[in-house]
Formats: sequence, structure tokens, C-alpha cells
Amino acid sequence: MVLTATKVIDGRDHLLGRLASIVAKELLAGQTIVIVRCDEMCVSGSLVRNRVKYAQFRRKAMNTNPRRGPFHFKSPARMVWRTIRGMVHQKTARGQEALTRLSTFEGIPEPYDKQKRVVVPAALRTLRLKPERKYTIIGELAHSVGWKHRDLLKKLESKRKAEAAEFYEKKKEKGTLRKKAVESASDELNKVNEVLAAYGY
Repeated sequence: MVLTATKVIDGRDHLLGRLASIVAKELLAGQTIVIVRCDEMCVSGSLVRNRVKYAQFRRKAMNTNPRRGPFHFKSPARMVWRTIRGMVHQKTARGQEALTRLSTFEGIPEPYDKQKRVVVPAALRTLRLKPERKYTIIGELAHSVGWKHRDLLKKLESKRKAEAAEFYEKKKEKGTLRKKAVESASDELNKVNEVLAAYGY
């Protein structure tokens, strides 16, 4: 990746570990990154296997006072954030600065739904996991361990998708009208086009 103002990554159907390692590298290089749709990211292995692994992880706590940590997040966005945190040397000043450049979200919230989103081919499940292998969607895992906002998110996402579809239809109509306008004005523009062609345009 080349450093730009902010990169918005669509986490849907990406493998968690692979995406996290690439994002960690970019954060340390100075890139600002936003990951949306963390709830649709994947982890290899079945849901049963991942639930067992998460249950073992949740048992890890401070012996004398568990309230002091380690803390086990239930929301998909925080799970992704925590995974990346472990890859940026977060106990150094450089790592802490890198973490300030990262944002993670379930679904696609307000400002990012109208911005260009990118994918990371090196982390896509379809390119990295054999077709017969089992995998777990992080949103399903989070729901099974106590995340309470899956239904709310589905409702908000369905509303966003309906609005996006409506916008896209209007955009197509505008494109069609523009094409017709160009065709109808092509006779008038012949002379102009000849002059422009002479100058190499």
C-alpha cells in the first residue's frame, strides 16, 4: 500500500490473522486505517472449535483480582482491534501511536458508507482457504459468547443497503441520460473534436 490520508478496508470475507498482520505493518509505517464490517470477517476452523478456543481464552484472568485484566472483548470490532494490538508492539511509544491510527467498526457507519472501500487480496478467504475447509464468521462467534447487538446491526445494515441500491439506480439513470445527451450533441461537437484531435486530445 502507498500512504494516503485514510484507507477504508471492507473486512467482509477476510481472514482475521492475515488481514491483521498486513494492517499492523501499514499502521507502523504511518498509514491511517479504518476497518468496516468486522462482524463479517472470518477465522479458519468450525464454530464449535472456535467457541472452545474462546472459552479457554476467557479463563485467562489475574488470579487475585480478575477485574484488572486481561480483558476479553465480546464485540467483533474490539476482537479485531485486540488482534492487531498484539502485532504492533503496543508497549512502546511507536506502537501506541500506531494504534491511534486504527479504527474498527461493525457494519459500515455514517461517514464511511459514502467513501471508497478497498479489499486486501492477500487476506481474502476465497483466495487463501481451500474450498472444503470450515471457517467461522466473527459475528456468529461473538453472538455465541454474549455480544448482544447482532439483530440491531442487521436492521441498520439492511436500511443502509436499501439506500445504497436506490442511490445506484439514480446514478445509472444519470449515466444513461448523459450518454444520450453526448450522442445527440455529437454532430455539433464534430468541429471541436477535430480541433482537439489536432492538438493530441
